[in-house]
Amino acid sequence: MDNLLSIVTFIPALAAAILALFLRGEDEAAQRNAKSVALFATTVTFLVSLGIYFQFDPSDTGFQFVEEAEWIFGLKYKMGVDGISVLFVMLTTFVMPLTILASWGVNTRVKEYMIAFLMLETLMLGVFMALDLVLFYLFFEAGLIPMFLIIGIWGGKERIYASFKFFLYTFFGSVLMLVAMVAMYADAGTTDIAQLLTHSFSASGFELLGIQVVGGMQTLLFLAFFASFAVKMPMWPVHTWLPDAHVQAPTAGSVVLAAILLKMGGYGFLRFSLPMFPVGADVMTDLILWMSAIAVVYTSLVALVQSDMKKLIAYSSVAHMGFVTMGIFAANQQGIDGAIFQMLSHGFISAALFLCVGVIYDRMHTRDIDAYGGLVIRMPAYALVFMFFTMGNVGLPGTSGFIGEFLTLMGTFQKNTWVAAVAATGVIFSAGYALWLYRRVVFGDLIKGSLKTIKDMTARERFIFAPLVVMTILLGVYPALVTDIISPSTEALIANFNESLAAADLSPATQIASH
Repeated sequence: MDNLLSIVTFIPALAAAILALFLRGEDEAAQRNAKSVALFATTVTFLVSLGIYFQFDPSDTGFQFVEEAEWIFGLKYKMGVDGISVLFVMLTTFVMPLTILASWGVNTRVKEYMIAFLMLETLMLGVFMALDLVLFYLFFEAGLIPMFLIIGIWGGKERIYASFKFFLYTFFGSVLMLVAMVAMYADAGTTDIAQLLTHSFSASGFELLGIQVVGGMQTLLFLAFFASFAVKMPMWPVHTWLPDAHVQAPTAGSVVLAAILLKMGGYGFLRFSLPMFPVGADVMTDLILWMSAIAVVYTSLVALVQSDMKKLIAYSSVAHMGFVTMGIFAANQQGIDGAIFQMLSHGFISAALFLCVGVIYDRMHTRDIDAYGGLVIRMPAYALVFMFFTMGNVGLPGTSGFIGEFLTLMGTFQKNTWVAAVAATGVIFSAGYALWLYRRVVFGDLIKGSLKTIKDMTARERFIFAPLVVMTILLGVYPALVTDIISPSTEALIANFNESLAAADLSPATQIASH
């Protein structure tokens, strides 16, 4: 099928336009129609995107399904996917129908709510498919707008504060990335990402404001992109917007934020930072590895003292993203494969955990851990599902969470033994806060009167969790489903990274000797 990527990307935007132009009223029928159109559009998007997955050739490490056209002002519209991006596309189209189903109870400004999520899907897909710097930046930044509105309009009591904090943190980081993109165009004469991947930016050191810049232009460009992607992940210490955004966002907003939006930072590191600025990445590697290890331990300890379920899971996300950045900047096969695997796994598990919180919040309208206890008596099906994803979150063998953490730690161990040792303690801490949360919410005596009439999961809720359970088990027992697709592309990435370092004569051994 021609233009398959564009079709997949813009089906949700087309549905959003239909809702905006033709749906009127706020009565029950109009609300139901808005939800039905959104569910239909996201489901069709997923079904069509399966064509990308089944036609994708993992042995081809280049970009596939490439679409190219002249755009305005001489700019290019260019889309394509490779082994690094194709599974993020599939993750996005897989999660969005479940997100719409989880929003079935929304009854305030439903049309606008569904339009926001549909536009958000189009913009997220664009990020993973864009093969032009300007196009990538437009998708990357425009994605802030619907999420800003979702948190600010349908969020909790502190939603305005949380939405502006989310917007400002991510926007200011991206301003530096925009400056770097202009510098890249001035140096390379193109905004085509495929061409930029083969362009060698200067790695000659120079003095700036009395400071010797090792790696020269590459290091400065790397730092500019790092400012944007580190906030998006988010990495410690620029992670503080995430817990506030999660706590205030509606359940579906938290699901998309955790499952997909955070992955844009990791994808950016893999698409731009490592292949385009290898010397800059190598210069900064030790610092980033230690930042990641600190994030794993620090945010796990912070999670242990939380009283809000969503905030605890939000800090857990920061810790798990620490494993991702460790794996990426280990810059070896196990590390990068593990980082991508961890992002995909976290997409399923974190989405499910926020949905678990949403199930009981819809019934009790509180996320306070102390408000619960003994739910297994009244909600056995919920207790089972919550336990399964809690085990996945702590990396139980047999779940997808184990594979990602194990591979990233293996890759990091080869790069820096001490970083791997410190980060490994985070696995223990994660078991501590996750099991502590589960025990206080699910086990114990059912002594709170308000819980004695609580109902177990509905058929719709069980249906939402079913595909997430299947994917978590499937990737846990058959990781080749992911690694067979990503490994050829990551091998090519690592080979080019090492060749670039050798050509620049700035291998790790050379750097140590020069210091």
